[in-house]
Amino acid sequence: MYFQHIYDKSLSQASYFIGCQSQRVAMVIDAKRDIDTYLEIAKQNNMEITHVAETHIHADFLAGTRELAKVTGAKMYLSDEGGADWQYEFEHEGLKDGDIIKVGNLSLEVIHTPGHTPESISFLLTDHPATDEPVMIFTGDFVFVGDVGRPDLLEKAAGIRGTQDEGAKQMYRSLEKFANLPGHLQVWPGHGAGSACGKALGAVPSTTVGYEKIRNWAFQHQNDERGFSDYLLADQPEPPKYFAKMKKLNKIDRPLLTEVPKHRKLSNDDFLEAYQKGMTVIDTRSKYDFADGFIDGSINIQGNNSFATWCGWLLNYEDPFILVAEENQMDDLTRKLMRIGLDNVYGYITDVAATGLELKTSDVIDIEEFKKAVESPDVQIVDVRNATEYNAGHVDGAKNVFVGTFEDNLDKIDKKENTVIHCQSGDRSAIAYSLLIKHGFKNISNFSGGMAAWKKALPYNSK
Repeated sequence: MYFQHIYDKSLSQASYFIGCQSQRVAMVIDAKRDIDTYLEIAKQNNMEITHVAETHIHADFLAGTRELAKVTGAKMYLSDEGGADWQYEFEHEGLKDGDIIKVGNLSLEVIHTPGHTPESISFLLTDHPATDEPVMIFTGDFVFVGDVGRPDLLEKAAGIRGTQDEGAKQMYRSLEKFANLPGHLQVWPGHGAGSACGKALGAVPSTTVGYEKIRNWAFQHQNDERGFSDYLLADQPEPPKYFAKMKKLNKIDRPLLTEVPKHRKLSNDDFLEAYQKGMTVIDTRSKYDFADGFIDGSINIQGNNSFATWCGWLLNYEDPFILVAEENQMDDLTRKLMRIGLDNVYGYITDVAATGLELKTSDVIDIEEFKKAVESPDVQIVDVRNATEYNAGHVDGAKNVFVGTFEDNLDKIDKKENTVIHCQSGDRSAIAYSLLIKHGFKNISNFSGGMAAWKKALPYNSK
């Protein structure tokens, strides 16, 4: 058997390439949309991708299953569980609990494991040349390292009311199935630390059934379904706005993108024409470079591992946008965007100064200036972290306006007052600062040190 774990740090998302070396055939589970990764693995190992599968209808990324099937001719193996409302709306090989998929000398048994979503399935792998006992289970968003999949996404992200309580009950029953599996079985989940599909995911890529029964909080609630459900649903991070879009696009027949696109570098005239018509500009430079000089109205979303998530929170999928980025960044940024279906890139520029526009600078303050602001009755402090972080500890008197939903809640910030914003360590407040400037706010300062610096300087001054 050939096995490779492929991990996208930007979305904390795992996919898997599993091959039978004797028959030179392979299966990919939960493929990302830039499928050249899998094609290259197949080429290097002289294998043909004949099967592509998904553990469920994903909400956090746009699956590349259909792109991979189109390019390779592989069959798509997708869940037909969960009832009429949870069916894929395009042609595929439907899977039910107990079905067996043969990939050369390997077999994968389908286990229906609802909870995160009603149609979720896991794949139990047996490598028959080595043993007739299963050796791995691919759990998708069912069981993670140290956590289990949240059942509230359908309600919170997709607006499907009444699903989270039923999902918690289904998860409890699915975990009973998992607990009866052999303790030595390797567990390969769909996500790692940083994913919004759970609240306490571990950073290591895999685990075992036995280890999770010892350390995973979910198995400490045996015979206590109510306690399990209450803990599972409490304090889950707010799901990014784009999750609802992904849930829809992964279910329906949609346009396919089988290659990573090459975006054009805009001439200055083309850029200025689009900018003056109001096209959104996303500045992917570091928060420090942005603060030193930025185009009025541009949004600072740094091109790091959180880039796609914040773009998904803030961008409209129907509207084109322009990137400010270095040429050598564009392939990486394009991949991150296409993984959540943000394909509407109009073009990019590399030098804001060369546009000839008058650049703005950010007012960034240090800890001493922030102390004075906190003590002043004439300054409003705005904490742009999420509600869970805010409730765990915040500056006395600070308002909480989460940056992900910032533009929907600008009325909570008094435009007439002097305002200081902060987050945990400065990245999110840089986004928020640029949004406030875009919407015409004045007298804004950014405490880039954030709660990390505040707690370090005044450990007893937060509530």
